[in-house]
This record gives sequence, C-alpha cells and structure tokens, in this order.
Amino acid sequence: MQIILLDKVLNLGNLGDIVKVKDGYARNFLIPTGRARRATEKAKQEFEAKRVELEKAAAAKLGASQVMGEKLAGSTIKLTQKAGVDGRLFGSVTNADIAEELSKQGYKVTKAQIRLPNGMIKTTGDNTVSVALHTDVVVEITVAVYGETA
Repeated sequence: MQIILLDKVLNLGNLGDIVKVKDGYARNFLIPTGRARRATEKAKQEFEAKRVELEKAAAAKLGASQVMGEKLAGSTIKLTQKAGVDGRLFGSVTNADIAEELSKQGYKVTKAQIRLPNGMIKTTGDNTVSVALHTDVVVEITVAVYGETA
C-alpha cells in the first residue's frame, strides 16, 4: 500500500514522503496513529495544501522535545524495589516503572519512549537507560535501583 507520511517515522521516511509499506503496517499502526494517510490523488492534493502547517507543527514538536531533552539529559532517577541480600530484585524494574517515576518528577513521557538496552533491570545499582522523546531526540538517563530487604 502506498501512503503519505504525515510525520517522521524511524526507518521509513520523513514528512511528505510517499512510501510503499505492507498493508497491515499501514492499516493497523500508521494510519490509526495519525502518522500516515493513503496516497490517493485527493489525499496528495490535500497534503500539499496543508504542507506548511504540518511542517510548522513538526518543527514545534521537535523544538519542544529538544528543550525537554536538555533538561532530562544526564539526570538520575531513584527507584526502590524489594531485593535479596545478593542484590537481585524480586521482580524487575520495567520501562513502565521508569516512565511513572519521570512523570512524578514532571516530565511527560510514556513507557514506549523508554528504551532498556539490556532488557528489564533485575539487579540493584546504577543503569543507563535511553529516553526517545522524538525520532531525532534520544537522551541518556541514569536509573539508580536500591534494594529494600523483605
């Protein structure tokens, strides 16, 4: 299926690109999330009419993400989980836990934006985690996990 991208999509293209993707990817993800539209002649004409507005909105979104990224970069969040005497956690620290803690600190992030390079955190100590605020803005934060004996 041919689609027009209404937003920058990682590994696919930029705003305004007309790309061919699998039908399911377009129908189930890109179109419902507002990142793309079917590439019909009518849609192409409507896109060209709104192109300037969409580019301004994309630039504003990128600017806001960069400002938030500068504030967030290098920061440390502290989490406490139940752990055994050897430092292994009973359970794990997930991206949802990290997103919740960042939300408490006033940063508006979702769990999908948190990237755990080595999977869920299962031990106490400091861990480096990536936060993808925008496709072009990825910042590193430190997650300090402290053990709480049961």
